[in-house]
Amino acid sequence: MKTKALILILVMSFSISAIANTGSIKGRVIDSKTQDVIEFAQIQLIKNSKLVAKTSSDVMGEFTFTSIPVGRYSLKVVANGYQDYKSLEIIVTTTNRTLIEIKLQPEKIVLEELVDEIELEECMSVSCDRKKESRAMGGTKVKCAAPATGFYMNNQSYDNSWNQPVHNTEEYDEINETGFLAALSNPLSTFSVDVDRAAYSNIRRFLNSNQMPHKDVARIEEMINYFDYDYSAPKGDIPFSVNMEMASCPWNTNHQLLHVGLQGKELEQEEVPATNLVFLLDVSGSMNAPNKLPLLKSAFKILVDKLRPEDRVAIVVYAGAAGCVLESTSGADKTKIVSALDKLSAGGSTAGGEGIKLAYKIAKQSFIKDGNNRVILATDGDFNIGASSDAEMVRLIENKRDDGIFLTVLGFGMGNYKDSKMEKISNAGNGNYAYIDNILEAKKTLGEEIWGTLFTIAKDVKIQIEFNPAKVKAYRLIGYENRMLKKEDFNDDTKDAGEIGAGHTVTALYEIIPADSEEKVGDSDDLIYQTSTVKASNDLMTLKLRYKEPDGDVSKLIEEKVSEKDVKTRGMTSNFQFSAAVAEFGLLLRDSEFKANASYNQVLDLARSSKGEDRSGYRAEFIKLVEVAQILHDTASK
Repeated sequence: MKTKALILILVMSFSISAIANTGSIKGRVIDSKTQDVIEFAQIQLIKNSKLVAKTSSDVMGEFTFTSIPVGRYSLKVVANGYQDYKSLEIIVTTTNRTLIEIKLQPEKIVLEELVDEIELEECMSVSCDRKKESRAMGGTKVKCAAPATGFYMNNQSYDNSWNQPVHNTEEYDEINETGFLAALSNPLSTFSVDVDRAAYSNIRRFLNSNQMPHKDVARIEEMINYFDYDYSAPKGDIPFSVNMEMASCPWNTNHQLLHVGLQGKELEQEEVPATNLVFLLDVSGSMNAPNKLPLLKSAFKILVDKLRPEDRVAIVVYAGAAGCVLESTSGADKTKIVSALDKLSAGGSTAGGEGIKLAYKIAKQSFIKDGNNRVILATDGDFNIGASSDAEMVRLIENKRDDGIFLTVLGFGMGNYKDSKMEKISNAGNGNYAYIDNILEAKKTLGEEIWGTLFTIAKDVKIQIEFNPAKVKAYRLIGYENRMLKKEDFNDDTKDAGEIGAGHTVTALYEIIPADSEEKVGDSDDLIYQTSTVKASNDLMTLKLRYKEPDGDVSKLIEEKVSEKDVKTRGMTSNFQFSAAVAEFGLLLRDSEFKANASYNQVLDLARSSKGEDRSGYRAEFIKLVEVAQILHDTASK
């Protein structure tokens, strides 16, 4: 027994002695120019030319080696887009932790090597001494070197300033809510569908920062359409199904609520045609923040991981000028695409218009007939060189959309975020618009819903509903304020409208005042020169939809008459109930004049009882955000 105790004491003494003779190394890897952290750098600890240990930097650029025997070591650090680093000497002691800051030097990019067959005229835009030189040489290709830390002209670097005090210059268009319209004098409601979802994730960004969003952030249709609903699948050759319900309106029980839902056709990955993508990435100085370019690069790596060998990607970047940094490359060569992304960081002003022109030009050069051709613009929307006004950018995009190239706009960042500009651009370009506030949203948009985001099954989709005045006294479309169309636009195939992606759902809600209600709507005088008569009918309404095939120019019409017995009028399905909860939340965030008896408690009751299976947790997250908003609202009121 004494012998065992002695052995145990000796072992413990040896262990304590071994521990006492070790130390640790903690470090951070950053870009020497921009001071941005570098994630996933490979760090090797070397002694006497032999590898002792290895690790990689985390998302904060940090790494740690623990329980390292005291002594002299060196470090070797390798990261995509940077020159290899090797320290001369690091001394590990037992007295304190060794702290190291490693600054990596960016590699140089030679555009001709990346672009190969693309002429310099096609790879560079805006005035540039090298471009003038190219003209003087009769268009001969020349090398145009640029630092990998951004797309700069004349090697001008950007003074890192994102740690400086930031003035909020975010821009949102004012939303003028649609009031109730009398069905007798305004029987037609016409609007373009919308599958944009940017407003919801932007609201989430505010609430997760313990701030109430400005009321014009809350585009209610985008909030509703952020969520998927369990609608019936399309039948036959029609690319979407139509689903309708009606029930008592939760926030005003004297009214009815009409729920209209479209379900886009689901496609298996192998059914999606070959895809030609051009990533148009903003690398200007305004993108120099952790939730901008670093998040952007991580988001696009998620997308790249989903690409197939038949898919192709080119990368165009813009700052003070625009340029192509990756020629059209097969989705099978993921290493090459990711390496090009890794080499980018932010600096300079923002020539967004020139970037758009170049991206569409390259997309057209690589156009896949009968394929899926799309430009993906990722930016904070802060354009300040060349075409930059909303009207200029919209006209520029409108001129490009007839080439059969679709557009996806992804927004990043805060402080100078230009939501109004990006929404207009996406609407003008046969496109969709999402706001990426965190890596989980990137996974949702560019991972889980990739083909819905990137592949359009129906374009220029319009809805027109004619309400029967004998059944409906007045109605109000909730949201869609900037998607309203004139009644004449419905039959005009030259009028642009919204797109539906594979598997997407589109939901719209109408608040309805029944025909037998004594509630007054409007106060205009009776007409003197004409009278209105109502045709006897049991129909509640007639619903019409127009849509075009993705490569079509002539619309197809779907029309069906709807009676009260065609829609459920006794209760709400979980689809209906959850969409009503989101709409009511939007009314509260907007402090809408039509919120009536809306309350946070009622929103929570509706959402909790209709959460359903919720495998991805998005509905549960919504409930948490409502709880945050309720607390912020209540504390602000005290």
